[in-house]
Amino acid sequence: MKILIVDDEAPIRELVRYNLEKEGYGTVSAENGTEALRLARSENPSLVILDLMLPDMGGLDVCRVLKNDTKTMAVPIIIVTAKTEDADIVAGLELGADDYVAKPFSPREVAARIRNILRRSEPVNAESVENSTLGNIVLEEKSFIARIGGTVMELTAREFDMLMYFSRNKNLVLSREQILNKVWGTNAEVDARAVDTCIKRLRKKIEQYKTGITVTALYGAGYKVEEDGSE
Repeated sequence: MKILIVDDEAPIRELVRYNLEKEGYGTVSAENGTEALRLARSENPSLVILDLMLPDMGGLDVCRVLKNDTKTMAVPIIIVTAKTEDADIVAGLELGADDYVAKPFSPREVAARIRNILRRSEPVNAESVENSTLGNIVLEEKSFIARIGGTVMELTAREFDMLMYFSRNKNLVLSREQILNKVWGTNAEVDARAVDTCIKRLRKKIEQYKTGITVTALYGAGYKVEEDGSE
């Protein structure tokens, strides 16, 4: 697997590169947003580590472009920031980033988060996998594809995982903590706001694709997913 490292500070790029290659990953590096976009399209990385403070264009702008490009929209992104403002983290998650780390960070922490995110891409025994349905959606777990008729939904990996979890818990009230633990993992260092931002994005796609499901927020309890017409 190949990881794209995007940071304008050469020592940080080298530190991350060295530690990831020790873990067995291939790497490519970019020092600015323009180079990052070029490499993301030409190198087909398995994941992008993206600093928010870049010299030519902001990391959030890079994230937005990647998540709106059909060639790169499914590539997981970990945003890296020296900022502590919640707004930067929330904005990145709303754009489709899968996780974040704050500088200064431990290379071992970054490697652990990469393993957690990429674990969903491990080969699955086809004989043990059955397609799941949710409203009008057919979810193909082995290929991470969601279809409505002949149309493939454009989803991030996190959005697909969330739909899979919802498909197994139809008509049940799910707390933010339950969703966070099942979709992000019990060791994820993000809080319940990540659930809200992901569901906000997912709702737009649910309406766009006429999925036949409704996601309802229940104050103080969490979320409930129902198929249209169900009681």
